[in-house]
Amino acid sequence: MTPDFWTVSQLNYKVKYLLDTETSLQNVWLRAEISNFKHHSRGHMYFTLKDGKARVSSVMFAGNNRYIKFRPEDGMNVLVRGSVSVYEPYGQYQLYVKEMQPDGIGNLYLAYEKLKEKLEKKGYFLEEHKKAIPKMPASIAVITSPTGAAVRDIITTLTRRYPLAKVTLLPVAVQGEAAVSSIANAIHQANSTGRFDVIITGRGGGSLEELWAFNEEAVADAIYTSSVPVISAVGHESDVTISDFVADLRAPTPTAAAELAVPSKEELTQFLYDRTERLKRAMTSQLETGKERLNTLSSAYAFRYPKQLIEQKEQDLDRLYETLVREVKRTVSAEKERLLQFDKRLQQLHPAAKIQEERDRLIRNQENLQRQINDHLKEKKHLLAMQMSKLDLLSPLKLMERGYSLVYNDNNELVKSTSAAPDNSNIRIEVQDGQLYCRVYQRESANRLGLRSDNDDR
Repeated sequence: MTPDFWTVSQLNYKVKYLLDTETSLQNVWLRAEISNFKHHSRGHMYFTLKDGKARVSSVMFAGNNRYIKFRPEDGMNVLVRGSVSVYEPYGQYQLYVKEMQPDGIGNLYLAYEKLKEKLEKKGYFLEEHKKAIPKMPASIAVITSPTGAAVRDIITTLTRRYPLAKVTLLPVAVQGEAAVSSIANAIHQANSTGRFDVIITGRGGGSLEELWAFNEEAVADAIYTSSVPVISAVGHESDVTISDFVADLRAPTPTAAAELAVPSKEELTQFLYDRTERLKRAMTSQLETGKERLNTLSSAYAFRYPKQLIEQKEQDLDRLYETLVREVKRTVSAEKERLLQFDKRLQQLHPAAKIQEERDRLIRNQENLQRQINDHLKEKKHLLAMQMSKLDLLSPLKLMERGYSLVYNDNNELVKSTSAAPDNSNIRIEVQDGQLYCRVYQRESANRLGLRSDNDDR
């Protein structure tokens, strides 16, 4: 049996398919050392990950490596997450890296990813759970450190943009062992008072360890269960925490959080000015339109000569009434005529008339048939009489009436010549009124009688 040979391309495709469909190889975590690092001009990173016994080729595309906050170098120990697949043209398996962190914070990063996956499965990040931020809040709770730069930026921005809002600072520790319970309790306290329209919680930038309080489950639960909308503003734009995912709105910085929480008084002033101007223009336009309409109505004939107008309208009413009566009569007459025509047509199409018409036609057809039968019978009788007359003329009995007779020999054969009746033979002679039985005594030929016979040649 001939084996089924594969091409190299088919083999590489098959291996790639097997690796890509193996779930355990699509989310692999490795702790390794970087070597042969190359940062391509297009942004992609190519390198080798190794330990004391083995190595694997790796690639981190620009779409993923732009989020890392350090510069990878040869000899650096890192913690990476990626998927295993095959680069088909070379038949080489490699690790496609999605995330990378220095090995020193690997445990924190693992805890971050684990909690993120847990809360995502519980639905903490779904958009359907997000509450809308009020456009013009009357009271705002700021939950952050009272000594950091973040609180100054938030309060300054809120006061500058919307001084009507009342800002209340709920001071908390934003890092350290007490930070988690401090932040969670402040969120619960803000909800229990029932005084606040929105909550801003966060802090300034820092390392992963310094921001860790906002990656704890207790803080995420407090934000998720809050009945007051929460804006999360933790670190810089590149810092993303669990609180950012759970909050109703994420701000890239504390200042941006304040800008998202309240409108700008300049923008509101301009909005009110624009609406006022539009209202003035609309009112002026309505007044002008009303004046023109009033002037038109004031100068109208109806207002200047109402009596004449009423008399004219009465005449018009009389004329229209007469026209209406005339049209009604004409319409009724036309409908009556149309009804008569319909009745006439109905009478013509009535079954009794059709039956009588068919009976008359049947009688005419019977008379015509009888007449044709009589004519045909008369014609046949006449033809029969003619044929009978001809037959009577040719009948032997007629000849006998004129003196002719028929002679038969003993064999009952008609005697047409003397040879048919020998001497002493018996013959039978039929005459008009009977038969004669005779015997032949003598025969005499026709020559003797002076007649020509058919036997003259003998």
